[in-house]
Amino acid sequence: MSNTYRVVIVGMGKRGMHHATTFNANPRFQVVGICDIDQPRLDAAAAKLGHPRTSTDAAALAKELRPDVFCFCTLPNLRTPMIKIGIDSGAKLIAFEKPVALTSAELFTIRDLLQRSRVKAVVSHQHRYGAHYRKVKEIVESGALGRVHTVYGAATGWMTHMLSHLIDYTCWYNGYVPGTWVMAQAAGRAKLADNHPSPDYIAGFVQFANGVRGIYECGAGAPDQPDVPRWWGKNRMGAQGTEGFAEVLTNGGWRAVTKSGGYQSGEGVMNYDGDMPPYIQEMADWLDDEKKVHTCNFDHASIGAEIMLALQRSAAEGGQVALPLTQGVDEQALLKAKVPDRPVLVSFDQNRKEFGLG
Repeated sequence: MSNTYRVVIVGMGKRGMHHATTFNANPRFQVVGICDIDQPRLDAAAAKLGHPRTSTDAAALAKELRPDVFCFCTLPNLRTPMIKIGIDSGAKLIAFEKPVALTSAELFTIRDLLQRSRVKAVVSHQHRYGAHYRKVKEIVESGALGRVHTVYGAATGWMTHMLSHLIDYTCWYNGYVPGTWVMAQAAGRAKLADNHPSPDYIAGFVQFANGVRGIYECGAGAPDQPDVPRWWGKNRMGAQGTEGFAEVLTNGGWRAVTKSGGYQSGEGVMNYDGDMPPYIQEMADWLDDEKKVHTCNFDHASIGAEIMLALQRSAAEGGQVALPLTQGVDEQALLKAKVPDRPVLVSFDQNRKEFGLG
């Protein structure tokens, strides 16, 4: 008979409830405790989840309940303390939201904590479970594009919300080959004060170890995807090869052109109801069997996180930045000190509103 794994979840906002309801619906898991600093929100969540134990103190709750899975869906400034709580609770697996870390110094700390404790960890890059994302992966893997030479991603949402997604899925298309160097530029200071702190626009290049080039844009200067109406869904990721291309739009399906197949396309929209169940199920699979490593495992996410932080470092300091990073620094402080104090230039009118430009 399969084990049932006990889960504690911290953060009962939108993403916390997506996790909690999906854990709750999977018979392999039992949500035994939830935490939020907002008591009314916590009470409302408990009523929807069968009234598990509740607390406004994450550390105390995790220490008391000793979960198998410690999941947190908090703002990005709380990564390290939550990782420590999960490890101290004795959890076998820690699941948390992207981005992995706000600085390379923090990334190195988290990486060391997880390696020393040998606790499994996954990061919620769950869009990949959409049929349209998987179709592009299938086309790339089939060899229909010939020799892949470029992967790319663009999103109009700001960096700390979206760049992690762009990099992770394109790294997936490129087999998680590590980068060797990056170079980037950044503009605009409005979102540096956001709870997901970011320059208003960042764009750059990545050289991967297999010779593939990565090209990324995130924020106010990123191109519109006019066939996608929902602003947060205007995200385009794909791969180009010697015989064609294949790309996915988060809220606009997929399309491809190949030498043998001509033009192809299909539907697909990012949908939590469809994307979350396989993401959660893979946690049970990995806990059952060491060989069934979760697709969104920390090692994969860490490759993308290092690229994302190196892009920020390049934008702040200028020039190329070698990978892997050898010294942890505070990229947020570098950006706040170095990004010019002048309004960002936008790519289309809707970005003016989203970035506070009227």
